[in-house]
Amino acid sequence: MSEKRPLISISIPVLNESGNLENLYKRLDALALKMSDRCDLEFVFSDNHSDDNTWAMLAELASKDPRVRAIRFSRNYGFQRSILANYMHTRGDAVMQIDADLQDPPELLEDFFARWQEGHEVVYGVRRKRPEGWLLNNFRRLGYWAIDKVSEHPIPRDVGDFRLMDRKVIEVLLKSKTANPYLRGMIAGIGFNQTGIAYDRDARIAGESKFNVNRLIRLGLTAVLNHSTVPLRAASFVGILILAASLVGAAYYLLLRFAHPDLPQGLASIHILVLFGIGLNSFLLGIIGEYLLRIYLVLRADPVAVIQQSLNFEPADLKL
Repeated sequence: MSEKRPLISISIPVLNESGNLENLYKRLDALALKMSDRCDLEFVFSDNHSDDNTWAMLAELASKDPRVRAIRFSRNYGFQRSILANYMHTRGDAVMQIDADLQDPPELLEDFFARWQEGHEVVYGVRRKRPEGWLLNNFRRLGYWAIDKVSEHPIPRDVGDFRLMDRKVIEVLLKSKTANPYLRGMIAGIGFNQTGIAYDRDARIAGESKFNVNRLIRLGLTAVLNHSTVPLRAASFVGILILAASLVGAAYYLLLRFAHPDLPQGLASIHILVLFGIGLNSFLLGIIGEYLLRIYLVLRADPVAVIQQSLNFEPADLKL
């Protein structure tokens, strides 16, 4: 008796992607036909409260194809939380994450699937090159390098959210409690047998990128604060360093006063030192505050996202 074919869930977060959905669905449908001898596919969309025609197009696709399943959030919950919420609603033996802009080729699922069958629980795409400006590309590389260096565990560089994960990895991931997830760091920290496949990223055909420099910086800060204690330890180190410098400076001025009793009073230098000390304390308290904020948000236990509508889901299947 032949074994049951595995089900692979394609997880696709969307936000104002009406210009890409038609081409995306065609390529996913062709991929499902090509891989029909090896596995079954389902296409699970999470709409992060789009204000264009995205949800209406998903509703039309879902009415014609039961493989298309979708949830729509009551507001925009951010890219990382929308991915995590989507993972909660997949049913596959493995889950492949892909963006709707088609910069990551869905056809690479064949290679991901082959590596998964070889025993790798996580298979991720490594971006060999990407169609963007020199400055932004090197800014990303610098960010990946910095995050990897300060993280408590290795985080693959030039890797985004384009990956395939075994169901056991998904189950472990969903047990994590964080209000501001950085998924590539969380998945890297889970462990298991992970491997990468290099590929060239394509240019976006329609729509606009949702990631500007400001959002990239915010995501990078989330990565550092979620997966590193270096900022806290750096605060302690800087405090000790400033204290030592202050003691050396005090000894120096004391000796200078004995050597030159007529030395003028240093009112300006005192003001500078006081202002420097206040600024330094504010900076260090800000670092501590960022960690305390994350503790508070976890204790508050807000839902990952709130579902407003769903397509091809039974009410009992909705987990938010």
